[in-house]
Amino acid sequence: QVQLVESGGGLVQAGGSLRLSCAASGGTFRSYVMGWFRQAPGKEREFVAAISGYATMTYYADSVKGRFTISRDNAKNTVYLQMNSLKPEDTAVYYCAAGPIMTMSPGYDYWGQGTQVTVSS
Repeated sequence: QVQLVESGGGLVQAGGSLRLSCAASGGTFRSYVMGWFRQAPGKEREFVAAISGYATMTYYADSVKGRFTISRDNAKNTVYLQMNSLKPEDTAVYYCAAGPIMTMSPGYDYWGQGTQVTVSS
């Protein structure tokens, strides 16, 4: 069983930056693909980014490409999401997830509780 705990969310003005962290415990971290998803009020959960176990592959949603960067530190069992040039439409609860394959679908095995990101205009 893998436990995931996100942190780093908050309120930021448009154009600003935030760095989300997700600390994992209870499993072999490097064996998991890690993903970030987000869910805005009234909308379905959507894919943001994913990274392979040894960080050799990354994948981004078109809406965040060039602004967000996913990374991981396997020594610290932590995955990060650096978010720059934030827009009001980035406002959502952000979730990290762990699973065996890299996919844009929410079919990951483990999920964190989420962290709120609010971008003011």
